[in-house]
Amino acid sequence: MSERTANPAPLGLMGFGMTTVLLNLANAELLDVSNAAMIFSMGIFYGGVAQILAGMWEMKKGNTFGATAFSSFGLFWISLVGLRLFSTLGWVASPSPKVMAAYLAMWGLFTALLTIATFKHNVALRFVFITLTILFFLLAIADISGSSAMKIIAGYEGIICGFSAIYLATAQVVNETYAKSILPT
Repeated sequence: MSERTANPAPLGLMGFGMTTVLLNLANAELLDVSNAAMIFSMGIFYGGVAQILAGMWEMKKGNTFGATAFSSFGLFWISLVGLRLFSTLGWVASPSPKVMAAYLAMWGLFTALLTIATFKHNVALRFVFITLTILFFLLAIADISGSSAMKIIAGYEGIICGFSAIYLATAQVVNETYAKSILPT
């Protein structure tokens, strides 16, 4: 009997997508997050831990791209929560807008570089990465400029990015379940 390993990508994509949508609903000022517990929890557990697990399972399958992307973005979510939580607890000073802009720009650069590899994959994955690259740079610009309008624009763009990841995760589950392409990718 041969053992077949399930595709870990839908878990990673869904963890990324749902967490991204929720945070960007707040960035777009469509969701009041005066109590950030929901975003912190999603960031640590679903955006963070679930993506790291998906990344490790991608590594076991020999998928360097999936392992690098999911593990890195899982750690992004945990580090983002850490940046906010550590300062809230008074352990460190709050990051300045310049520091946050540098942090987000580096993640934008990382994502742009990974986007190169998506051109060997499906259009849906490419769309996720292109919109994520744009999101990181828009957020960096919003922080460095102090523009609340730019943050709102980034929020709407992030909602699109997050829902595109949710769509891709759903398409992979549905298409694998039915063993045919029902939802195009």
